[in-house]
Amino acid sequence: MITEIGLVAGEIWQYLDKYREVNLTRLLEALKKDRDLVLMSLGWLGREGHILLQQQGQDIKITLRRPEG
Repeated sequence: MITEIGLVAGEIWQYLDKYREVNLTRLLEALKKDRDLVLMSLGWLGREGHILLQQQGQDIKITLRRPEG
């Protein structure tokens, strides 16, 4: 399971590297992965400080954090 979470986290990273930001609904549609797996992967990326998560109404905006400098 940890391997799957890591692989999906990599897919999320690549998506955000290309598009910069996305809402959760759109990300789920684009990745076509199990919702729980995507949420666990987002948690991993968020905990590591790689993404920013912001509530937007009923959805969540996800943004790739870029290193400062």
